[in-house]
Amino acid sequence: MQTRRFRTLAAATIGLVVAAGSGASPASANQERISASDIRSDIIGKRIYLAAPLGGEFPLNYRTSGVVDGNGEALGLGRFVKPNDTGKWWIRGDRLCQQFTTWYKGAPMCFELYRTGDKTLKWIRDNGQTGTARIGGGI
Repeated sequence: MQTRRFRTLAAATIGLVVAAGSGASPASANQERISASDIRSDIIGKRIYLAAPLGGEFPLNYRTSGVVDGNGEALGLGRFVKPNDTGKWWIRGDRLCQQFTTWYKGAPMCFELYRTGDKTLKWIRDNGQTGTARIGGGI
């Protein structure tokens, strides 16, 4: 019984960290939608830091090889779930898509990305969840 509670809490924690948003909301007029070519030049080969709702950041590495990996150890996820995971990324239209090995039960997901500043983004996942992120340096 206790193990099931921990798994439920872990799933909720991963969901909060990666969702890092408050639900669907349309992009405002001052946000520029990022195109496929911008994704290739501004996101791929970089570390992207997703804002966590209770503070901190969750880093995802979009490697030029088509691999995406993440590490939630700094947010304490290791107590609940596998804190690290690896998957693949691809671009479909003007959306960045990814699929992890174990996170989200390996389900694929895609994101619309909007530039909100020189190094900041808003993302909208295909299920309507939203969040913000910061573009870091190269990996």
